[in-house]
Amino acid sequence: MPSIREEQTKAGNKFYEIRVSRGRGKSYLTTRWYPPEGWSKRAIDRELAKQAAEFERQVQAGEVVSREEQAEIDRQRALESAKIKTLKQYGDGVFMPAKTVTMSENSRNSYQGILRKWVYPALGELKLPDITAAEISALLLSMQAAGKAQGTCVKVYAILKSLFKMAYLSDLIDRNPMDKVERPKPRKDELKKPTEAESYTAGELKYILDCLQNEPLKWQAFMSLLIDTGLRRGEACGLRWEFVDLKAGRITIAGNLCYTPARGVYMDTPKTSQARTVDIAPDVVELLRALRLEQAAGCLSPYVFSQEGSAEPMHPQTPTRYMRDFAKRYNVPGLHPHKLRHSFASVAITNGADVASVSEKLGHADKSTTLRMYTHADAESVKRAGDIFRNALKTAENGE
Repeated sequence: MPSIREEQTKAGNKFYEIRVSRGRGKSYLTTRWYPPEGWSKRAIDRELAKQAAEFERQVQAGEVVSREEQAEIDRQRALESAKIKTLKQYGDGVFMPAKTVTMSENSRNSYQGILRKWVYPALGELKLPDITAAEISALLLSMQAAGKAQGTCVKVYAILKSLFKMAYLSDLIDRNPMDKVERPKPRKDELKKPTEAESYTAGELKYILDCLQNEPLKWQAFMSLLIDTGLRRGEACGLRWEFVDLKAGRITIAGNLCYTPARGVYMDTPKTSQARTVDIAPDVVELLRALRLEQAAGCLSPYVFSQEGSAEPMHPQTPTRYMRDFAKRYNVPGLHPHKLRHSFASVAITNGADVASVSEKLGHADKSTTLRMYTHADAESVKRAGDIFRNALKTAENGE
């Protein structure tokens, strides 16, 4: 059982030290938890028990170690890296452990799955220095010939590019075969397929909002919030009432609720590891206020969107399932949480919002991501661009 004691910083801020013993011969490990200001003792005790249980799980699973132990682990990895012979050995022993430090649990699972499903069967047992550009190209071409989607082939290409770059910079190979491998291009049959719009127009979003009036209050609030702010699905699921300021009409995004089969549901930091505060529309404020009252009459929860009859947060995959059913009921093609995020940026930018502001609200670390992934000009904005150009010519002709 973890031991817990209340402490204070030099500045007088209260925190709780959670200590977990690892048995004879091993040092105990500690962590700190700072309770949010204004929390009741009951709320603190409940959350503190969860924090202590999770920290104990991490210690027992070896996910948390002491500084001395981490140094020894790093030393052993360095020794093992010198013995690496095959791509699979390097991928599992060096590449993935290094990537795990800088990527989310979902991304790590995605990388690991692609390596095991596509890369290792074809190249895993080959010696890393002996792998040629031709062999990598053959893998990518065989995937395309088997009808694999363009996106899957590009993911394999990107992961191999990152893996061989790391090996090259570590002097494990004296050349990088990926320098001579072209990024997979779409097959002709993929180019001919009509592509579904990546975002909705303002009119289509208005139709969705109208349909929501027939839905339960929780889903009215959830989807209206996504449409109004462009939040990620996990950010909305992880939103806590302490970060909702209904008087000021704003929320602070400080967490991202995630799920992986191996770890289950867990709270992570936002994708850019930085909290951000965004404004919300008056009608969304009213929906959240009504939801708060409804929740208070049933089961109070620190989370804005909780499970039915429980204080636990809503599972991050639940909105996707709900939207799939919503789409069938109201004939809304391609509805999913990320498409609403695309739509927020698209409608905002094509109607005059500056990219920097939209990027800030979406929580993008790089503004080029906003431009590359989320600006989808509709027919009206394309026509408006033409009108602006023609008006400029007329002005020049008139000597103005």
